[in-house]
Amino acid sequence: MTGPVGPQPIAAAGRRLDDADFTRAHLHGPSFEGARITDGWFLDADLSGYIDGLRVNGVEVAPLVEAELDRQFPERLLLRATEPVGLTAGWAAIEARWRATVGRASALAPARLTERVDGEWSFLETLRHLILATDRWHGRMILGEAHPYHPWGLAGSWLADPGSLGLDVRASPDLAQLLAVRREHMDAVSQTIATATPDELARVCTPSGAPGDPEEPRTVLACLHVILEEEWWHDRYANRDLDALGAPAGDGAGGH
Repeated sequence: MTGPVGPQPIAAAGRRLDDADFTRAHLHGPSFEGARITDGWFLDADLSGYIDGLRVNGVEVAPLVEAELDRQFPERLLLRATEPVGLTAGWAAIEARWRATVGRASALAPARLTERVDGEWSFLETLRHLILATDRWHGRMILGEAHPYHPWGLAGSWLADPGSLGLDVRASPDLAQLLAVRREHMDAVSQTIATATPDELARVCTPSGAPGDPEEPRTVLACLHVILEEEWWHDRYANRDLDALGAPAGDGAGGH
C-alpha cells in the first residue's frame, strides 16, 4: 500500500550500514527486502507495511501480527472468504466501516480533508487512491476493460507517469464529488460479488495488453481479496489520521 511521492530513496541497496542512527527518523516507503539488521535497538519503534517472512530474534512475526489483528478486528476473517456468502458479508463490513469513516470526515471543515498527517495521504487523496485501486483490480482485471481509469485516481510513487493512464494529478475534486465516484465504484464491486459463483471466482483474469497494472493473470477471487484488503487498510489509515485531525469519534464501525 503506497503513499504520496516523497524524496528519492537513499541508495543503500547491498550496502552495510554500521552504527547508523535513526533516532526519531521517519522512513516512508523503504524497501528492506533481504536486509539484515543485527544488534538493533527498536525501543518504542513503530513498523507498518507489508510484512512477509520477517523474523525478529529468530521468530517469524507476520503470522503473529495477522493473528492479533484478526483478534482485534474479527471482520478481517471475512476479507479472506473463498465463497460468495462470505465475500458478501465481508463487503458489507467494508461498506459499514466506510459509512462511519465518511461520517467522521464530513464533520470536519472541508480544508482539513486536504491536510496530510505526518506526510501521509490526506483523506481526499485516500479516496482518490481507492478509486484507482478499484479501477485496477476490478475494472482492468475482473471486467477486462482496456482503459478503466478514472482521471481522479491517485497512485503512489510506483507509477512514474500517471498521465499515461489518463490520471489528472492536478485535479482537486471535493468530498461530494469523490463520494459520488466512490459510490459508483463500490456498487460495481458489490454487483460482482452478489452475482459471483464458485466457477466465476475461480476464473483467471488476463489483463489486456493496454498500458496499466497489474500485468500478471489473477483469479477473480484473488482480485477481490486485494480490493477488500485495500479498502480495510485504508479505512484504518484514514481513521488514524482523522483522530489526529480532531474528528469526532465514530459509531464503532470505522476502525481504530
